[in-house]
Amino acid sequence: MDPGSGGPWASAQRNRLLPIRLSREPANTEWTPPAGSPAEEPVSPTARAMEDIGIYIVVTIGLDTPINLTAFQAGIEAMLARCPRYGCIQVADGSNNGEARWARTTVNVQDHMIVPRLDHATDPDKAVEDYIASLSTLPMDRSRPPWEFHFLDFPTSEAASTVAIRVHHAYGDGMSTMALLMMSTRSAAADTKSHPAAPPHRRPTRTSAIYAPQRPPLSAGVLAFVAWVWSYLVLAWNTAADIAYFAATIMFLSDPRTLFKRADDGFHAKRFAHRSLSLDDVKFLKNSMNCTVNDVLVALTSAALSRYYFRKSGDTRKICVRSLLPVNTRPATSLQTYVNVIESDKRNEVTWGNKLGYIILPFYLARHDDPLAYIHKAKKVLDRKKRSLEVIFTYKIAEIFMNVFGAK
Repeated sequence: MDPGSGGPWASAQRNRLLPIRLSREPANTEWTPPAGSPAEEPVSPTARAMEDIGIYIVVTIGLDTPINLTAFQAGIEAMLARCPRYGCIQVADGSNNGEARWARTTVNVQDHMIVPRLDHATDPDKAVEDYIASLSTLPMDRSRPPWEFHFLDFPTSEAASTVAIRVHHAYGDGMSTMALLMMSTRSAAADTKSHPAAPPHRRPTRTSAIYAPQRPPLSAGVLAFVAWVWSYLVLAWNTAADIAYFAATIMFLSDPRTLFKRADDGFHAKRFAHRSLSLDDVKFLKNSMNCTVNDVLVALTSAALSRYYFRKSGDTRKICVRSLLPVNTRPATSLQTYVNVIESDKRNEVTWGNKLGYIILPFYLARHDDPLAYIHKAKKVLDRKKRSLEVIFTYKIAEIFMNVFGAK
C-alpha cells in the first residue's frame, strides 16, 4: 500500500498515532524486570537477522464489545510477567565485538497501547484494513521493546471493535507468540481466573518436527514392514529432490513473469488484504474430502490466485507460481505444552525464538469447471511435501549459515 496515496491512512499518518492515557498512577503502568533475572541474554543469529530485515507479526482480533482498556492493560502486564523477553531490547555488547544482546529495561505499558485517529465514518471496514496494512511498513521505535497494541474502538461489519497486535519477529515465531497470548487472557465467564477453553485433545498427526512414518507392529506381517521401509526410501528420495530444487531456485531457477512477480524498476509498496471465511465451511470441506484444514486453505488460495490472474492478464494457459513458505518445526503438541509449562511457572523449559524451516510451495493456476479440483490438487502437493525433510534441512542450513557468516 502506498501511504501517500490518500484515504483514511493518509489522514491517520498526518495525525501521528498517540499513546493512550489511563487514569492510573504512573507506578502502576510500568513493568520492571524481576529481581535475580539475568540482565542480558545473547541474541540468536535468526533474531538478529529478523531485526535487521524488519519483519513483524501482525495479529488482528475482532471483539463483540467495545474495548476495555483497563482489562487490556492488566493482560499486557500479565504477559510481561510471564515472558520477560518482551521487556527487552537489542543492544550492542561493547565487550564482545559488538555482538547483539537482549538487555532488560523498564517498560511503560501505556507507551505500547496506541489509539489511532482514523476517519472511519464513510467506510469503517476499509479504514481498519488500510490501517492494519500500514502496520507492516511502518518502523518501530528501537529505544523500547518492539511490540504494540493498536485499539480501533469503532464497529465494522465483522466486529464491535478491533485490536491489532504488532510484534517484532525477532522475539519469536507464531507458535511462541500464540502460546503467550493464550496465557495472558482470561475467560469472560464468571470464573475470571480460568483461561479460555482449549480445543479438545486429540492425538496429533505428528509428534516431532516431521511426519515420521510409524513402524507397524510385528503382528502386521511382512508386507506392512516392507511398506514401512519403502516409506523411508521415498522420504529420502523426496528430500534429495526438494533440496536440489531449493538450491536451484536460489541460484538460477526462476518463475515466469506474471502479475505476482516484483517489478525490477524500483520499489513498489504492497498491501495486505483479507477475506473472512467460515471455519464451519472449511471443516465441512475437510471432512467431505478427507483432507486437512491446510489442504482446504491452500486450495482456496490457488483458486483465488487463479481467478485474479486470468481476469487481470487475459491469459488462458496453465502456469505454476511458487512461494517460499515458513513452516513451524516444533512438535504439533507444543502449543498446549507451552501453555502448560508457562502456567506451571517453569519458564526456563520454554524455548522462545524462531524455530522455522522453509519449503517451496507451488501454486498451480488453472481454470477448473469443478471447484473441488483445486482441493484435489492441493492435497496431492501437500501430501508430497509431508513426505520430505525439506523443512528440517532448510532450518539447519539457515542456522549453520548464520552462525558461520553472521546475520548480515
